[in-house]
Amino acid sequence: MWPFLRDIVRAGETYTWPRDIDDDAARAIWMAPPPACTLVAVEEETVLGTAKIGPNQLGPGAHVANGSFMVDAAHAGKGVGRALGTAALERARADGYRAMQFNAVVETNTGAVRLWRSLGFAVLTTVPEAFRHPTLGYVGLHVMHRPL
Repeated sequence: MWPFLRDIVRAGETYTWPRDIDDDAARAIWMAPPPACTLVAVEEETVLGTAKIGPNQLGPGAHVANGSFMVDAAHAGKGVGRALGTAALERARADGYRAMQFNAVVETNTGAVRLWRSLGFAVLTTVPEAFRHPTLGYVGLHVMHRPL
């Protein structure tokens, strides 16, 4: 999964991570310890995509989950993101979270925005010019939320 994760981050179009992040640092972020969990979509021993969920905040804010998702570009458009999103919502509900929130959905990532809206998420706000896109310049970051 690290090769496609690295490609997504290095493209700099959808994630707020440093574009030059090394595998160890990326692994530490993505494979966070419990109560976070990592989900992986696999077909015939090929990793198609991955998601991670965990508390959005600590303490009194820990009942709201946060989710992050990456799908290998070679498998885009095949329903992998939807399957991971659905699985993450089910897991978050089973783990006792009351809602799920995404803190930084790049507004120009229209496929992701469309997917999350179709799964019941609403854009609560857009932070203007909060993301420096490599070709489009400064664009907004959506905060998206849905109850569980």
